Amino acid sequence: MMDPKVKVEDGSAQDSQSRWYALYTCARHEKSVASQIERRRVACFLPMYRSVRRWKDRRKELELALFPGYVFVNMSISSKLKVLEVPGVVRFVSFNGQPAALPTEEIEALRTRLGDKSRIEPHPYLRVGRKVRVHSGPFEGLEGIVVRRKDRCRLIFSIDLIQRSLAIEVDEADLEAA
Repeated sequence: MMDPKVKVEDGSAQDSQSRWYALYTCARHEKSVASQIERRRVACFLPMYRSVRRWKDRRKELELALFPGYVFVNMSISSKLKVLEVPGVVRFVSFNGQPAALPTEEIEALRTRLGDKSRIEPHPYLRVGRKVRVHSGPFEGLEGIVVRRKDRCRLIFSIDLIQRSLAIEVDEADLEAA
């Protein structure tokens, strides 16, 4: 029986079980990549948000990728070829030539929060600012950076590996210093 921990060159242990990875896709191919990955029976996650676009003659509500160019997959790294063969997939987000696993807590927090009918939209990636944690309400446990926009309090939640962020409107009373 094999040990699920595999030694890597630097002496650390790497988990060979399924983990979350970010895939970089061709521009505007996120939806088709996600559906093809699901057809191959690999768990994937494509965060979406709704946006109203206005043209001269009409308005339309669109469902757009929250992180343009990225799809998240939950798989064992040994099955990466199955995913890389999908048309529209460019590569895994990697570090030192190896696909970099995302923290499971970040992806799971994002999945559960997107299930709510909260107002979520993309935001420019931020690294500095006042770090806070939501201590109550629908976003309890989520950590991010607090900003103000139009007299509203927003929490900027960032995924550092892909350098992308999203903004969530929160009540100031639900925040505490992280």
